[in-house]
Order: sequence, then C-alpha cells, then structure tokens
Amino acid sequence: MNFGLLEFAGALMNVIMRPLFRLPGRSSIDSLASWFGDATIGVMMTNQQYMEGHYTRREAAVLGTTFNIVSITFTIVILGYLSLEHMFFPYYMTIVIAGFVAAIIMPRIPPLSRFSEDYYEHATPQKEEPKDGRPLLKRAWQGALTRASQVHIVSTGKQGFKNVLELWIGVIPIVLAFGTITIIIAEQTPLFTWLGAPFIPILELMQVPEAQAASETILIGFADMLLPALIGAEIQSEMTRFIIGCLSVTQLIFMSEVGGLLLASKIPVNFMHLVMIFLLRTIITLPIIVLCAHIVFMFV
Repeated sequence: MNFGLLEFAGALMNVIMRPLFRLPGRSSIDSLASWFGDATIGVMMTNQQYMEGHYTRREAAVLGTTFNIVSITFTIVILGYLSLEHMFFPYYMTIVIAGFVAAIIMPRIPPLSRFSEDYYEHATPQKEEPKDGRPLLKRAWQGALTRASQVHIVSTGKQGFKNVLELWIGVIPIVLAFGTITIIIAEQTPLFTWLGAPFIPILELMQVPEAQAASETILIGFADMLLPALIGAEIQSEMTRFIIGCLSVTQLIFMSEVGGLLLASKIPVNFMHLVMIFLLRTIITLPIIVLCAHIVFMFV
C-alpha cells in the first residue's frame, strides 16, 4: 500500500475497473488481497484507503461488500466439510463466474448505487491523476516511483503496528459479539429454517435435489459462512452440496467476520445495508450457481 503498488495498478487497471465495476483502478489490489489473502485484509485496506481520501463513500461501500471475499485456501476448507475436494476446479470457477456477475450488478442497484460520491469527512480527497500524453505503462511506473520516494520506513512500521492493534483491540471484540449473537440465533432457534422455507419451491423449480434440506442452509450463512457447509454435509446429493458450498462463498456477507468488520470500520454501511446486500447477492448468484452445477454434473 505504501510503496507504489496501488498507484501502479491504479493507472493500469482503471480502464477495466471503471467501466465494469464503477471503481478506481487501485481497488484491484484491494480485491486481490482479499481473494489471495483474507477478507479481513481486504476490509482493512479498503477502510484505510477510504480514510486517506482515495475512495468516495460509494466506492468504499461497494468494495467492502462486493470484493472482500474469503481466500482461496478457505474455500478448500469448505470443500473439505462437504467432501468435495475432488471438485475444486469447477467449484472455484463457479464462484468466480457468480461473483463476477454479482460484482457488475451490485454497484448499479440500490442500496450501493445510492451512496454519495462524498469523501471521508476528515480526509483530503486524493483524486486520480488526469490522463496526459505519456504512455500508460510509463505513467503508472512514474506514479509508483513518486509514491515510493515519499515513504519513511519508521512511520510505515508504526502505522502497520497501529493497524494491528486497532484490529485486536477495537475490531475483534465487535466481530466476536455480532458473530456470537447470530450463531446463537442460528443454532438455538428455527429462525433461519423459517426464513429459508420460501426458497423450497424455487429450488424445486430449479431441479435441485433435496430442496427442503438445502433451503435450511441458504440464509444461515449470514451468521457464519461455515454453518451452511456444516449443516449441508449430511445431504446425500453431491450436486446440492456443491451448490451450498458455492453459495456460502458468493453471499460474502457473514457477521462472524466480514459483516462485523464492516460495521466496526469507517466504511459507511449499517446493519440493514448488510442484510439487503446479503439477500440481493443470494438472489443474483443462486440461479447462476445452480445453472453451473447442472452443467458440471451433466459431465460427472
């Protein structure tokens, strides 16, 4: 973040990120950090960039709720619970396809489209450099060098240490509180079973085997992403377990980590925003995942 990578990627990726996702090019690094590292890293990067004036309220909200997906390694853990380790490639390709479609649609519809283009109130807006006559690669490289030349190792180390302390002391207790409450509701009450009941006829229409058992896992992922895999592990149909595993990742918002982190950060989203985004992502990605599952298991 501090040594020019964001500036380099920002100049190169702007032509892709702006038209597709309505985001600045530097946001591509936030996304990759989440996919290859962890959702926690993605949220922290987005929050810090927002507080420094690099993102508007809308851009920060979109990034925090659309791209901060769990890491590749954690998806393997989910596959392990579902006994689908042999299907990693089609599983992850399905997640990428469904996530890509959701990332295009979500920034263009409420509630994300209604966030303002204002910057963080205590930050000086750091707007993108205007295009000039220099070649794109040269402009990206020089922007990265300029940023790197301004770095002070000691202050960078202090800032990193401060970020870690903020996570430990300020964020983790909130995540634990929200996560514990939602998991208690999920495991000790039939609330999520009732909420999942309307999905039974939809799943039956989509020809998903064991639709009733699958419906109980659809909304319980809001509490914790592992719960759908734990509950769905006993389902006999391999295709249904495949759908449950893919959906639990592409829903993205779960209160035991990403949701709690977002609420604890300065990113301007509240609990109702997270509920709406979770439901919209479920509605958008479920048909795509089911279609991919039918195609995959047609050849298995």
